[in-house]
Amino acid sequence: MPLWIEIIICVLLLLGSAFALVGAIGLYRLPDFFTRLHAPTKATTLGVGSIVVASMLFFSSQGDSLSLHEPLITLFLFLTAPVAAHMLAKAALQQKLRIDEKTRGKPWD
Repeated sequence: MPLWIEIIICVLLLLGSAFALVGAIGLYRLPDFFTRLHAPTKATTLGVGSIVVASMLFFSSQGDSLSLHEPLITLFLFLTAPVAAHMLAKAALQQKLRIDEKTRGKPWD
């Protein structure tokens, strides 16, 4: 395997790990349900997507053919994560969950 492919794979793995870590920290630290929902759906989706792309590059460079499992996983992840987050947010709005005052901000003028 060429060195430049290994470097790209390492960068994607580090980037994906950093995004997943930021999403996990956001899930732990943010004040209410809506902001906690935002952190993992955005950051962790990018993190897992980056790790899956790195996996695709690695296994494609090891074998003779292009691996198609990873693009399908990435497509499924990018399609389902926003839909699931939207449905959770709608359910939280129907249940009238508490919104933290810091999250509300000022109303539009």
